[in-house]
Amino acid sequence: MTELVHLSTADGVATITLDSPHNKNALSQQLTGELLEHLESAAADDAVRVIVIRSALDVFCSGADMSEATSVGMGVGAQRMVDVQRAIVANPKPVVARVAGPVRAGGIGIVAAADISVAGASTTFALTEVRLGLAAATISLTVLARLNDRAAAYTFLTGNAFDGLEAARLGLVTLTVKDDELDTALDSLLESVLKGVPQGLRETKKLLNRELLADIDARGTELAELSAGLFGSPAAQEAMLAFLNRKKQS
Repeated sequence: MTELVHLSTADGVATITLDSPHNKNALSQQLTGELLEHLESAAADDAVRVIVIRSALDVFCSGADMSEATSVGMGVGAQRMVDVQRAIVANPKPVVARVAGPVRAGGIGIVAAADISVAGASTTFALTEVRLGLAAATISLTVLARLNDRAAAYTFLTGNAFDGLEAARLGLVTLTVKDDELDTALDSLLESVLKGVPQGLRETKKLLNRELLADIDARGTELAELSAGLFGSPAAQEAMLAFLNRKKQS
């Protein structure tokens, strides 16, 4: 089986790269499983002081794997999304998301869970669940923690796309830069984080994420069950199959 998520380590930085071109980094069980494994490995590696999550493709993440959702269901997949967000939030190392290209639905949960997210200006985001008879249930755990109430209502209810600059204004990402400056900005950020002593970084992250982690632990299972039920509903199944058929015809 071809690996969909890669892990490399150099100079105190563990880079986790999403690389599933056949479905634009959709959150399949294989991809989320490998992502969890690499997050755990990086957390346990004393040589690692900061973790970067990025994409190898021109899309960051297309959201849920619709083919999987319409065949095997989302019982496992929904809980995996809770687990991925928790693994990022609870990780003892700071997690930085390097965001370029489209980010849709569940992929936004990864961006929101990261401690720091840096995006290119042309990056686009959209919480498209409502258009498929779904709700952004599992990722609401982290996304709602980043947005104010008005921004959350607008983005969740309309499903409209917004760019990297708007994402920064709304609080979804930390910093948005010109596309050709993304790697320079990332390097500068990592240089600053690496100046931190591991104990200081670990304990500071605990302080920052204490309430968010408690909320994930308190409501994660409930929201995973809600998400799986919505994915399995007739309305959502019909909408997802129509979406897949449109993709095949385009």
